Amino acid sequence: MMDDLNQVRGASRDKVEAMFDSISHRYDLLNRLLSLGTDKRWRRRAVNVIGKHVRASKILDVATGTGDLAIEALRLNPDQITGIDISEKMLAAGLEKIDRQGYKEKIRLIKGDSEKILFPDHYFDVVMSAFGVRNFENTVTGLREMLRVIRPGGMIMVLEFSRPSWFPLRQLYGFYFTRILPWIGRKVSGDPDAYSYLPDSVMAFPDNEDFLALLRNVGFAGERQLKLSGGIASIYYGFRP
Repeated sequence: MMDDLNQVRGASRDKVEAMFDSISHRYDLLNRLLSLGTDKRWRRRAVNVIGKHVRASKILDVATGTGDLAIEALRLNPDQITGIDISEKMLAAGLEKIDRQGYKEKIRLIKGDSEKILFPDHYFDVVMSAFGVRNFENTVTGLREMLRVIRPGGMIMVLEFSRPSWFPLRQLYGFYFTRILPWIGRKVSGDPDAYSYLPDSVMAFPDNEDFLALLRNVGFAGERQLKLSGGIASIYYGFRP
């Protein structure tokens, strides 16, 4: 377990922004390829969890990337979904996709920092993020900002990679993440660093009980974890008291 919440830090904001800018043109393709399409099923499960617990009229998608989670969340029939991200090129790819699919009246994507969310207190019913929280420069600051903009009784949902605990999946997962995934990522994206960063960021990120402790200590209540695909990914959720 973690001893100091404030020590939970990711890569620098500038590094993350530059990295995602560089792979934005192949990001969706790589997600489908590297997960064998499983990431789409994970997002569907995550949105189903939200729908079981709250009426989501106003949704914020933090680290929205190209907007895949925001698009999936349209099934909840919200009034408005806002996605924020620090990478302008990821947002541009997302806006093109949303326009092409006819969703621009329901989803707006804007440049924004997860650690300085430019919305008032208690503004959203749900704040969600898929594969983005581990990229926060300061995880605790980002989670506190997410808590701040959620209304009382509202919900946080975080979909993230986690590390399976049982043999032999844990060993196979480690081999794939550290050897196979970076090689494929470099070949397809053309970026020699981005898909080396991915396994490093996953291995450094607090998962399972550690992440539930983070949510609890930041101020969320009723925190839960739903493991997916044997624990390769997890849905974490909780509520603002």
